[in-house]
Amino acid sequence: MTAHADVIDLAQRLIRCPSRAGVDDYEPVLGVLEDWLAGRGLPYRRLHGDKDAAVGLLIEVAGGRPGPWWALDACVDTAPYGDEAAWSFAPDSGEVVEGWLRGRGAADSKLAAAMFCGIAAELQGRADALHGGLAVLLDVDEHTGGFGGARAYLADPEAVRPAGVLIGYPGLDEVVVGGRGLWRATIAVHAASGHSGSRSTTSGAVSRAARLVRLLEEAELPGADGEFPLPPRLTVTSCHGGQGFSVVPDLCELGVDIRTTPGFDARAAEGLVREAVGELDVRLPSPRPTTVTRVAAWPPYRLTEDQQPAAALLEAARSQGLTVRPKTAGPSNIGNLLAGEGIPATAGFGVRYEGLHGVDERACLADLPAVHAVYRRTVLGLLGSS
Repeated sequence: MTAHADVIDLAQRLIRCPSRAGVDDYEPVLGVLEDWLAGRGLPYRRLHGDKDAAVGLLIEVAGGRPGPWWALDACVDTAPYGDEAAWSFAPDSGEVVEGWLRGRGAADSKLAAAMFCGIAAELQGRADALHGGLAVLLDVDEHTGGFGGARAYLADPEAVRPAGVLIGYPGLDEVVVGGRGLWRATIAVHAASGHSGSRSTTSGAVSRAARLVRLLEEAELPGADGEFPLPPRLTVTSCHGGQGFSVVPDLCELGVDIRTTPGFDARAAEGLVREAVGELDVRLPSPRPTTVTRVAAWPPYRLTEDQQPAAALLEAARSQGLTVRPKTAGPSNIGNLLAGEGIPATAGFGVRYEGLHGVDERACLADLPAVHAVYRRTVLGLLGSS
């Protein structure tokens, strides 16, 4: 079996093991990977998160010469299927039809996981010539948003901290070298409760929350600057309050998501929200002040084209005749988590795809030889071998 055929076969078997985040048991998909790795003599071990649950597999290929370690990362958990009746094929198909690999996870990111396993297997046979080492992280806690595999990897005292990470999200025309950060919070808006028909009733919590939404959405945000190509963005993502019709609600909770930039960071985001909250409590007083609880904060990041591992990946892609451009993504990704740890990362270069997180997800296998060659060349270059 050729190397590409072996990668495709493994990807098919992974797709046929449903591993939807928060829905499926991950043991079957982990078992497929472990059988494949053991059959090729690759060193691997499980990573565990809270309550000792498995959150990923870590493959480690140690080089015979001193040098930094680098990591490849791909998730093997997936988004949910959504409306299965809308799919034109089974979400766990794994079939190859007209050059496209079908099924949930084909694009994000079981094909990349299989490809990275193949690269690790090849490097295992020439490890003595490598400087440093290669780690391959196969995460089964990515689509939850918890990134448990990455967190466990970074916290593992036995793992060598990587000098950089290449994340195998798909897309042939771009190498993602950065992303906006985020600051998220829940806001509890209070009011006096009462009967909705009472003459003495004042504005309820939902009405006060609506005023706060208006204040937040009218707040002025800076534009993009020369150092970072995207502006910050504020979105009110949830609103929960009240029950029935006869009671004026005394609590309404909002969810706020702010995408941050180097010029408008987490501190600025929190300051904007607290300023709006203060203005609300002055304009529409309440028995209890509005409270803000931060949920998450990640820094923005952006690698320059000459910074590793972006430089090696871009050069390798161009050496294959591919026209690629560095991209700073609007959504956050694992690269933001790594940036917070001081680890540079690329977060996207792979095959063309359709239906990612939607119906009829599939990945273009015609792109696999070139993408495989790009990552192989990148890793060998970083490890000081050719």
